[in-house]
Amino acid sequence: MAKKKKALTLGVVLRRVILWGFAAWCLFPIYWLINMSLKQPVDAVARPPTFIFMPTLQNYIEVLQDPRVLGYMMNSLIIALSATFFGLLIGAPAAYVLARHRFRGDSKIAFWILATRFTPPIAMLIPFFVIFYNLGLLGTHAGLIIAHIGINLAMIVWILRGFFQDLPRDLEEAAFIDGAGRFTSFRKVILPLALPGIAAVGILTFLSSWNEFLFSMVLGGNDVMTVPVGIYAYIGFEQIEWGKLSAAATLMLAPVLIFILLFQRQLVRGLTLGAVK
Repeated sequence: MAKKKKALTLGVVLRRVILWGFAAWCLFPIYWLINMSLKQPVDAVARPPTFIFMPTLQNYIEVLQDPRVLGYMMNSLIIALSATFFGLLIGAPAAYVLARHRFRGDSKIAFWILATRFTPPIAMLIPFFVIFYNLGLLGTHAGLIIAHIGINLAMIVWILRGFFQDLPRDLEEAAFIDGAGRFTSFRKVILPLALPGIAAVGILTFLSSWNEFLFSMVLGGNDVMTVPVGIYAYIGFEQIEWGKLSAAATLMLAPVLIFILLFQRQLVRGLTLGAVK
């Protein structure tokens, strides 16, 4: 049976126009970034901006030939993957306890965890700096990994708590009847069912760590410089190398766009469940 076409009423047309306008507004900065990365230096600083020009890949070639950029990429990859892994390792059990167990002050603890997201990052940066300075963690991979875990842990716990609350308790009770303990039921029953949520939170955590700038700039150093901090070197005292800066930023966006395109369904589901629970 052929599907009936939806009538194009004024409301439908208006909604489509609003959605397409919002999409264009969101995608325009990405278009402008790619556009700028393909320009010659004279076109990049032209006023008014030029939309018709001879594109060039020279900016990408020079950025990829810069040995520092590969180091920035590796540092970002190590820190983002480690922060994601250990964040999930800590956050998943914590979220499970808050979702399944009732104890005095459990709702307050959940709110306090969420409240850490209300704090401006600059307010947490000074304590992090003092503690890391005394422990000798400034300018190390371990220091930045710990800082990124601290930044993202509240998001991990809060979203996964919604996923665990959505799973029926009968599954755990059946596992208890079969002789499984709480840890065994969590590992063999709950975690496999919560994999979509864990994947969604892992992607969000990775992207947050990959894009983080402030903590990486202050707590890092030359040996652990990440991509967001490294490409800042193209902003000099005398000039801004717009072409190279845009090319490096476009390369930095590649993992972000790949993750969003491949796992957009899991991301939407994770954000939805995490928000409503």
